[in-house]
Amino acid sequence: MKVAFFDRDGTIIDDYPDHEWMKIRQPVFIDGAIQTLNEVQQKGYKIIIITNQYIINEGHITIGQYHDINNQMLDELKRYDIEIYDIYYCPHAKIEECSCIKPRTGMIKNALINHPEINLSESFIIGDSIVDIELAIKMNMKGFGIGVGSEYRNTKIKQIKTIKDLTSYI
Repeated sequence: MKVAFFDRDGTIIDDYPDHEWMKIRQPVFIDGAIQTLNEVQQKGYKIIIITNQYIINEGHITIGQYHDINNQMLDELKRYDIEIYDIYYCPHAKIEECSCIKPRTGMIKNALINHPEINLSESFIIGDSIVDIELAIKMNMKGFGIGVGSEYRNTKIKQIKTIKDLTSYI
């Protein structure tokens, strides 16, 4: 099974400075994100979201606020027949030294345990942060960085300008 591992904040929905997340009541989709997710799904990829949510344990939002935004996002995606196969999130503060915060590999490894049919050589990671690119490199996977990643001379890493550019590369 081939999987598209998507970052959430800044990739699918808008991201905000950490301290502003407590004011956010509903997700705002990035221009082109829904169409891109739909096209990725049509190309035979299962979509798994992997997202750092250190703002939970750092006290900027509650776990309930995280789930509320996530559920609203999922409900909207369902309206477009986009199925999110699974979601992995890291709630740990940056100082906690957990194994799941990107660029550490814990969320991908958990996905492999829960879904052993995943074929990493046919899968990719996309995100808007250098940690997403570093995770792709650590996992020896294709990676797409939205506005990041040009400094890597790795043939599996491609910098793209917007999420809409993704489908021309997969």
